[in-house]
Amino acid sequence: MAGTTEGEEMSDNEAGTEAVKSASSALFDLRTVIAILFLVYGVVLTVMGFVSDTPEELAKAGGIDINLWSGIVMIVIGVLFVAWALWRPLKPPVVDPAEE
Repeated sequence: MAGTTEGEEMSDNEAGTEAVKSASSALFDLRTVIAILFLVYGVVLTVMGFVSDTPEELAKAGGIDINLWSGIVMIVIGVLFVAWALWRPLKPPVVDPAEE
C-alpha cells in the first residue's frame, strides 16, 4: 500500500486474532472465576442458613446462624470481585514496535 511501511500494515487475520486474545483473557480472568466460586458457595450457604437450622445447631454457634451470615458475606465478596473485574478489565499487553 502507498504511504504505509511493512510494519504498519495489519491483515484482517491479525486483527481478528487480537480480538480473540482479548476476549479469552477477559473470559479467563481469575477474578471472575473467584467471584463465581464465592457467589455459588454463598448462595448455597445462605439457602442452608434459611432452611436447615435446628435449635441444637444454633446453640452450638452461640445463637448466631453461621451459615446464613457466612453465605451473605460470601455473596458480598463475590459481588465485589465482579465489580472489580468490570471496573478494571484486563488489557492485553502492548507490544513495542521497536522490539519486533
